[in-house]
Parts: sequence; structure tokens; C-alpha cells
Amino acid sequence: MDYKSNIIVERLPKHIAIIMDGNGRWAKKQGLMRVRGHEKGTKAVRETVESCAELGIQNLTLYAFSTENWNRPKLEVQTLMKLLVSSLKEEIKTLQENKIKLQAIGCITNLPSKARKELNEVIDKTAHNDHMTLTLALSYGSREELTQAVKLISEKVKNNIIDLESIDESTINKHLYTQNLPDVDMMIRTSGEQRISNFLLWQMAYAELYFTDVLWPDFRKDNLFEAIYEYQKRERRFGKTSEQL
Repeated sequence: MDYKSNIIVERLPKHIAIIMDGNGRWAKKQGLMRVRGHEKGTKAVRETVESCAELGIQNLTLYAFSTENWNRPKLEVQTLMKLLVSSLKEEIKTLQENKIKLQAIGCITNLPSKARKELNEVIDKTAHNDHMTLTLALSYGSREELTQAVKLISEKVKNNIIDLESIDESTINKHLYTQNLPDVDMMIRTSGEQRISNFLLWQMAYAELYFTDVLWPDFRKDNLFEAIYEYQKRERRFGKTSEQL
């Protein structure tokens, strides 16, 4: 089926978030080291980003490295950081050609200095691009993000900057890493796992969740188009009845 031709442009999700899972399992199936799966996964990243830009998706957030990932074998972590640096260098041209703005969320200060430097350079160079925003979640954990937001708000209440009774959802939104992004409309997770793994817990409150058995290194644009097609078949009610929509 040609999923792309059946996608309704007016009903595209404004914000897609992806948990790129299955690199290690892909490598194991090939009889390779886990790090080879991560290297292969960069092609899936490139194709997904370009396809989202082509469709007109406004915001794409990729779960690139979680706070828990620091507990992985040292060699794997080092390889992931090197891949981050090399990928940023290689993809700057693609980002500029497609007018894609890059930003990052998470504890960026935890990244190696070389990775931070390359990341910040690409963020600066693409800052004025306005076709799509690509957000990399790096050293990111949603519980940590929410904890920091609570601390920031509490400090402002303590110093009479914010009135306790005035705190609402928008107050919390303004203190999250994603303050300049809309809520997630659709979350895609590859590899067959069906959980959200401490990813954008607040932002995915009303997101449609899509799980596929495809391992991330094998994820291609047709898989993305199929996911969006399935998303558009769903009825998003936000607590209302079908008759109210």
C-alpha cells in the first residue's frame, strides 16, 4: 500500500516523538557488536528527518540518549558520543538545505566537552531555520525534567515571583525543557517494546502511541508514512465523546 499518498496533509501531527529502539538487537541478529547497530541507526535517523521535513511535520523529537543510558558499557557510551559528534558534522548540510532548526533537551552539561561543542555549533548555525524543529533528547529523563521544574517553580514561589494560587499547567510548561514546543501528538517506538521509558511523560499526556516490531536500523520512510497513516485513522477525543467532535 502506498501510505504516503493516503496521508491527509491537513491532519498531520504537529509534533512527533520517536523512541529509536532496537539497535543492539539488530546488531546481535547480524552477529555484530552492539555499536555497529548504533552506527547503522544513523541512516534511519537521516531518512526519518528528511521524510518529516518533506511531509511538512513541524516538530520532531528523537530520544537519542537517556539518563539511564550512562549505565551502559563504557565502550558503547563512548561510541554513541563519537557518533553524535560525527553525525552532527555530516548532517549540518542536510539541516541547512531543509531549513531544519536543531535544538537539544536534557542534561547537556553531562555530555563530553567535544560533543557539547559540536552540538552547540550546529544549534547556532541552524537557529534561524524555520521549516522544522528537530529536537535531540540527550542525557534526558522525564522524571528529572519534572523534578527540576518543581524546584524552579518552588524557588520562585519562595521568592514571591510566582503566586502559589496562580500555578496551572501553563506554569509547568514554561519550566520544562520543551517550553517552546507543542504537546506531542504521536509517539513512535520501534523494536516491538511497548513502553515509554521515562520519555516526555508530561508532554505525551494525550499522544497517540504507535508501536512497531521494526528494529530502528531497518526503519525507513515507508514505515514512517505507515505510522502517520495509522495515526490519522484514529479519533482523538481529548476526553470528549465522538458526538461532541
